[in-house]
Amino acid sequence: MAQRYELHAGRRPVAVRAAPSAQVALLDYLRSLGCRDDELTRLGSAAIAWRGAVYEALPNEETPSRG
Repeated sequence: MAQRYELHAGRRPVAVRAAPSAQVALLDYLRSLGCRDDELTRLGSAAIAWRGAVYEALPNEETPSRG
């Protein structure tokens, strides 16, 4: 089951992705930017570094309003 993650570059939010894990969400986003796997350094289950920038995935608990 996919969960929604808010992706951050440093403290700046850059995207929201649905994925089975935080790392998959990050990999999906960074690959969409053209990053190659050999350029990525996994820093844990929810963080990846690319060219000096650290990207983190945080669970996005927001639910859409029914309006």
